[in-house]
Amino acid sequence: MQTFKKVFCVALALVMVLSLAACGEKKEEQKPVEVKYERGDDETVYEATLGSYEELMNAAKAAADDDERFVLYAQAEAALLDSAVFLPTTTQGGAYTISRIAYRTIPYVNWGNDDDRWKSMVVSADLISKEERADLKAMWEAAVKGEADYDAEGYLRSKGHDILKDYVYSFSTAPVTLDSLNTSSQSDTEILVNCVDNLVEYNNLGQMIPALAESWEVSEDGLTYTFHLRNDAHWYTSEGTEYAQVTAEDFCAGFQHMLDAEAGLEWLVDGVVAGAGDYLYNGGSWDNVGYKAIDAQTLQITLEQPTSYFMTMLTYSCFNPICKSFYESRGGVFGREAYAEAQADTEKYTYGKITDVSSQVYNGAFLLTNFNDKEIKVVKNTGYYAPESQQLDSITWVYDSGENPTQYYNDVVAGTYAGCSLSASSGTLDMAKADGNFDKYAYISDTTSTSYFGGLNLNRGTFALESGTVASPKTEQQKIDTNTALNNKNFRKAVLFAFDKAAYNAVSRGEDLATTNLRNMYTHPEFVQLSKDVTDADGHTFPAGTMYGEMVQHYCDQLGVGITVADGVNGWYNPELAKAALEAAKAELGDSVTFPIGIDVVYYSAAPVNTAQAQAVKQVIEATLGAENVTINLVEATTSEDYYASGYRASNGEAGNFDLFYGSGWGPDFGDPCTYLDTFLGNGAGYMTKVIGLF
Repeated sequence: MQTFKKVFCVALALVMVLSLAACGEKKEEQKPVEVKYERGDDETVYEATLGSYEELMNAAKAAADDDERFVLYAQAEAALLDSAVFLPTTTQGGAYTISRIAYRTIPYVNWGNDDDRWKSMVVSADLISKEERADLKAMWEAAVKGEADYDAEGYLRSKGHDILKDYVYSFSTAPVTLDSLNTSSQSDTEILVNCVDNLVEYNNLGQMIPALAESWEVSEDGLTYTFHLRNDAHWYTSEGTEYAQVTAEDFCAGFQHMLDAEAGLEWLVDGVVAGAGDYLYNGGSWDNVGYKAIDAQTLQITLEQPTSYFMTMLTYSCFNPICKSFYESRGGVFGREAYAEAQADTEKYTYGKITDVSSQVYNGAFLLTNFNDKEIKVVKNTGYYAPESQQLDSITWVYDSGENPTQYYNDVVAGTYAGCSLSASSGTLDMAKADGNFDKYAYISDTTSTSYFGGLNLNRGTFALESGTVASPKTEQQKIDTNTALNNKNFRKAVLFAFDKAAYNAVSRGEDLATTNLRNMYTHPEFVQLSKDVTDADGHTFPAGTMYGEMVQHYCDQLGVGITVADGVNGWYNPELAKAALEAAKAELGDSVTFPIGIDVVYYSAAPVNTAQAQAVKQVIEATLGAENVTINLVEATTSEDYYASGYRASNGEAGNFDLFYGSGWGPDFGDPCTYLDTFLGNGAGYMTKVIGLF
């Protein structure tokens, strides 16, 4: 509205000038009115689009018990989906895959970092056949029920397989730190989680088991957790030299360092751990934070209020320990202001530097021994306290830009890598069918709880990277028009209903698997379920056993959102609704914008799949809405660094260099729906609001 008023005032001034000229004033040549796009106020934009969502979230958090809270969260998620600020697209898995990795031999859990903890992975020297994989799956299911043990290695050896001790994988986004508490990016933590253990962890059957804590108790009021640490866990240098014993002080140091770093993890514990929010936002004392070392091997954590899902949070990296003495030896200090000053002195503060594997010590199953932009390697920690769990001797990540998927497939067949997905756009699906590997080995991989989505930038602040690359083609007036349109709910709905996710997905998966991994809501629809009957404020009763997604669907139907939230269907694409929403938007926008509205979509031109997907997005949206109404500007990023800098690695909402970006996703950190939903809270509290251009 502020931009519109400024334009209106300029127009009014012109009318006055023309009137004076008509009354005999000397005529002067009129210069064109110059307009300039100005970014708005984040809080104002958020309140206009998601204010009601935040109110519903606050009501849910005040609920009396888990079941009532789940129902209220479902109502809030329906409001979030109805706002049309983002479009859930896909989840992981659901693709044709060939692999040497035995079925579910790594931690199996829907949240936290443990699914990246690969010490127990069983890898064959040969590709595993469809029949063998089916047998392994049946064995795993029996083990989950307690009917038998799951011995994947023994089974494969009985079938003539040799078992590898060295696993090679690839990476496309390089880590930027060795400090797991100074980052919230999976590309950083997926490697470090193999080198740092936490209090507890999940095994491959989905069971929580002791890790650095050998036992624990919870007070009757649910506020105090007391953990007893094992005595045989130590920190080791990258060379394998024992450095120090793991103590309760290391967990206290890790938690304070995480709060001091403010790298996107701290908001998870605000309102959970006693005193954490006061320390973060009010200058409160660390002495009042609920982390205490009772003695060297006893850690006590005190909560703000009983939190039923607290134990599930402990498998996420924000609860990692650090070796306090090593941290201090590398210039580390405690206290938010002191830390900020210390980190600025790069000569004295050398903790966790990505250029030096010796700038960190490790207590986990592996030690980081090599890191550069081409290869990352961890090797077995021979001093590890649980050697029986160490299946692998080493893991190596090799850089792959994604520019040559056919070569990657050939490397998999040759045994360089353990496996890969097969896609139509890259040609690997046809290659596997031609050489017989599809018939012998291909299976459809499991989907996961990670949700990917496309965000619409409601308050864009960047139109080119600092280098001048990935520059928007829009004029200042077109920038204004796009911003005005994207802040209209019906226009956003028009764009999202026109986004044919199946066509977009078929580019990589092929037509027969175009919908297998589609996701239509933010939270995994089967993430939680009710343990008892719950009747909502409108008198509707959800019976015990109702899945979370069923409740979200109910409230979406009440709001008239017009979508199907279940996985595996093209639940948003609806050309009729898209066109109707566009007509409603045009009526509401009136003369405040000039069509077509240009929407910038950044793509990585060196990656065939990414390029093909961008072209599919352009084709389906323009075909549905008409290029005379909406034009998708495909903005080229020639390097992966530029592509990720424009969206995924943008530091905040203002830094996002896009109008529509679908390269972001969220994996849940713990076992409650708020692990997803909190990420869209306002005032900078929600981590993913930056994907819609805010905070």
